[in-house]
Amino acid sequence: MFSALRKYLLIPRLIRLSSGAPKDPLTAWDRYWGDIRSTGATGDVLWDSGSDHELNAYLPKVTQLDQNLPVVDVGCGNGSFTRLLARHFPIAVGLDYSANAVERARQESKDITTASFAVCDVTAPDAAATVAAALSEAGWSGDANVFIRGVLHVLDSDGRAALAANLLPVVGTRGGVFLAETNFPGTPVDYVSHLGATRKSIPGPLEWAIRGLPMPGRFGARQRAKAFPTADWNLVEEGAANIETRPLSNPSDPDVIPGYFALLRARLA
Repeated sequence: MFSALRKYLLIPRLIRLSSGAPKDPLTAWDRYWGDIRSTGATGDVLWDSGSDHELNAYLPKVTQLDQNLPVVDVGCGNGSFTRLLARHFPIAVGLDYSANAVERARQESKDITTASFAVCDVTAPDAAATVAAALSEAGWSGDANVFIRGVLHVLDSDGRAALAANLLPVVGTRGGVFLAETNFPGTPVDYVSHLGATRKSIPGPLEWAIRGLPMPGRFGARQRAKAFPTADWNLVEEGAANIETRPLSNPSDPDVIPGYFALLRARLA
């Protein structure tokens, strides 16, 4: 019992670390990506494992989407998944809220001709037009697939609903959505403890995220049903997923956060 309670001694430190995070989400994300020094398995980004292992686990689901269509990677960050998706779809377009993230993604992907990037707030009223413009610049006009990994769990319910509604004209009649999100069952203290935080030490990439970003929530079947209502979306499949982080406890293996995946298509009138 003492061991279980001891992790809550982390709370004062977590409060101190997070107190300096910008309150405005765009400022927070743009500053975070602007300060990143390196990415991949030894880098600063908590959720960049530097491996294709996680995507490979999703591929049996992702490849149920029409592979003749391009794929839009929502919340692409430094483009790690966009680059991997470009191997399986004719075009991969990464979108991110942060201009600094998009600039880093472009730098890291400059040798991949089938991957491109654009700044886009997919919760904004004009998001569908921005996505269409990004696809047009990449040489495509028409329906597209959408890949979302680790975005919805950091949005509030209004943001999730807006994002889902904005994707309807993107996927049209032929495209679909694959999403994977963290669905950790415990408290924020349980979450950071799961990733190796103790009262005495916190892994560097985790501390970096705590210092600069809002505390994430969780996204599972209940949250998906609310964000993607049955009036607009057909659920094809859902289930448990493993969200991999940069290696924290073992240099050779990513750490894993319990997650949730869903495959959806727009409901046709």
